[in-house]
Amino acid sequence: MKKYLTIALIFLSSVIFAQEKYWQQKVSYKIDVALNDQEKSLKGFEKIVYKNNSPSSLNFIWFHIWPNAYKNENTALFQQLKNDTTRAGKLEKYTHGSIEGLNFKVNGKIATTEAHPNPQYIDIIKVKLPTALKPGDSVTITTDFKVKLPSYFSRSGFADGEFMICQWYPKPAVFDKSGWHEFPYLDMGEFYSDYASFDVNITVPANYVVGATGVLQNADELATYKSIGAKNTGNRTAKPALYVAKNAKGLKKLNYKISNVPDFAWFADKDFVIQYDTLKLESGKVVDAFTYYHNRDSTLWNYSIDYAKDAVKRYSKWIGEYEYPVVQVVEGPKNNSSGGMEYPTITLITSPDAKKESLDAVIAHEVGHNWFMSMLGSNERKHAWQDEGLNTYFQFRYEAEKYRSNSIFGDAIPIEVQALPVKEFLRSIYGALSGIPMQSAIDLPSDKFKSSDEYSTASYLKAALWLYILEDGIGREKMDNAFKLYFNLWKDKHPQPTDLKAAFEQSLGTNLDRYFQLLNQEGKFQ
Repeated sequence: MKKYLTIALIFLSSVIFAQEKYWQQKVSYKIDVALNDQEKSLKGFEKIVYKNNSPSSLNFIWFHIWPNAYKNENTALFQQLKNDTTRAGKLEKYTHGSIEGLNFKVNGKIATTEAHPNPQYIDIIKVKLPTALKPGDSVTITTDFKVKLPSYFSRSGFADGEFMICQWYPKPAVFDKSGWHEFPYLDMGEFYSDYASFDVNITVPANYVVGATGVLQNADELATYKSIGAKNTGNRTAKPALYVAKNAKGLKKLNYKISNVPDFAWFADKDFVIQYDTLKLESGKVVDAFTYYHNRDSTLWNYSIDYAKDAVKRYSKWIGEYEYPVVQVVEGPKNNSSGGMEYPTITLITSPDAKKESLDAVIAHEVGHNWFMSMLGSNERKHAWQDEGLNTYFQFRYEAEKYRSNSIFGDAIPIEVQALPVKEFLRSIYGALSGIPMQSAIDLPSDKFKSSDEYSTASYLKAALWLYILEDGIGREKMDNAFKLYFNLWKDKHPQPTDLKAAFEQSLGTNLDRYFQLLNQEGKFQ
């Protein structure tokens, strides 16, 4: 690896100077939403306070209205799925979704809206401001909305009595130093969102168990979840204690609050088994941990709470402390095996639990996105590797330390390799990984990859290998210190690749130009 490095002095002043010019918008949401489980629909109202921290006056705000991505066969989502043979199977059987009833008002006055000029982008709308929003000023935006949920084939929807409520509310696109990022929803390609505070009221039939971003404010409901969950955690082999509503035929309103997160998702099912425990970080901070899973005999999800806790502890030690008060993991539809999808403080896992190592690994990966997605809010659509690749690098360490396993190679790992110490085991894994064909460059926007296979190989595997090459050259301790500095400098912000590079260079005292140029290299690393 040393041949990729050019030794140079990196001055702290240059990093500080770059940081001084940084800004990001501030958003707060107050949302009321109700689930109609018979219609498979949502009815809601939201109030947004949007503060312009940019140096520019804004005459409009682009909004994502994600549910419209599921509306017809002509959207960018459907076109992507149809053009990718590895994902076309998702469209064998499905129902559409949509959002309607929007009536945007700005500071109480009816606002003019405008469709996106690209006819495939019906999940984006421009909300025009009656007067320019000057730097430092705020504006209040309200709207009603009604969502028809799609069947579950791409992150959001319903299946098997379970509701996955993701990408569901009107949401301002990010405006940063590069301008607006008003991209459409895609299956291959994730998100980029402003940090925000959320105060969300969720009304559901009373017999549903709900898991959501943030902290449940209903004291009685929270106490019930904790009591039932603690019993299930304490006795994994007994018949699980189940949630029983006080008024099964009525409705309940649950309130969730959280600050400084980039998104809000929630999940609901009458069948969920709850597990609950706490974990203590090295600082002494205590975090609540919940898992929600389906009631089946001999399920490996009986140990899911341990996996969630261990992931938070290890990632906190390796990168920086978990800043949220709660971590949650949800089992997805029984008939879906797509892997998982992360949101702040909560993640959905749709990977079969055939082996404890693979279930533990996917939970660790998705919980790990609380670092590389949530606390470090990079632009996942433009630089997927900055999220997926960094996370996969730590996932591979997690698997190696706990099991001498790797989710890419599975049972193909020879026994003699499994017997190696962690360092040598990982060297063997990455050596084998380097032999996998990896034609695409790492740093491509998600929608530019030829297929989802190319996207996954480059953004996850090749990026993890790229990080390991650096680690192999400088050592594990220096690598961890570089990540910790990156985390401390950019937590709760929107780091670009240049910011990652500058943080690493500052930590290592080394110029990494040649190393970061590898992000644009096609084919194998030489």
